[in-house]
Amino acid sequence: MSRSPRPGTAVRGSTTGRPLMAALDLFGHRWMLRVLWELRDGAVGFRELIARCDGISAAVLRARLVELLDAALVEQDAERRYLLTPLGRDVAEAIAPLDAWARRWQRATDPAH
Repeated sequence: MSRSPRPGTAVRGSTTGRPLMAALDLFGHRWMLRVLWELRDGAVGFRELIARCDGISAAVLRARLVELLDAALVEQDAERRYLLTPLGRDVAEAIAPLDAWARRWQRATDPAH
């Protein structure tokens, strides 16, 4: 099992180890941001998380969760549900402005408006 991208180490597309490059590599993994986004409101079990991420396979979800656990962005509670760590909540807060922009984009490109 490979470790998730880490600041200070070479990552896809960058040998510098700069923290932003590691973050872009981590978040660039298919479904990664979606999984983080779906955990923003609290603990979720594996099956519910699959349902929230329409179209994700169980194998891909497991891989993303392993990476997120390794990156210290997600943890499991006593009931084995997944939830964001404080660092993971910081990511969710950082993504929120992108969500707001996407809603403005939708309104601007919707022919009904």
